[in-house]
Amino acid sequence: MKKTILFLLFSSLIYAETPFESGNKNFGLTVGTDNSFGNTYTVVGANVNYYVIDNLSIGASYNAFIGDSPNINEVTVPVTYHIPIEGVSYRPYIGAFYNQTFIDAPLNDYNIFGGKIGVSLQTSINSFMSLGWVQEFSTSDKNQKKKGYPQISAGFSF
Repeated sequence: MKKTILFLLFSSLIYAETPFESGNKNFGLTVGTDNSFGNTYTVVGANVNYYVIDNLSIGASYNAFIGDSPNINEVTVPVTYHIPIEGVSYRPYIGAFYNQTFIDAPLNDYNIFGGKIGVSLQTSINSFMSLGWVQEFSTSDKNQKKKGYPQISAGFSF
């Protein structure tokens, strides 16, 4: 199972009163490293999220693991809710996700599902930073595996 060492997410948001309002779109890029199958990969990807109602986003992301073999690609569908608190510039969040990981043969593809919690700090009217924890659960062949790791992100409006 892969081990994420660093996960940085840089996002762009359409201008709004807050980054978490209904109708906002979040487009982002992922850059990081990962150790999988005894190899070190550079991870690059892209994501999009849409706030279907205030504070609730759904999205999709794609990550490619490059620089070694076997080839690995991931598609993830996340749902995140930012808990509104009056009069403060931060919002706790909670979320869930489903991930499908595709690996070159003879290895088998696998699924991951999990959750995340953390806090987002609104740094200006159109930007935020988040710090949280991600917990993953997977079933690969007949083995169940779980792992957790920190997640850091930043969003910018324009």
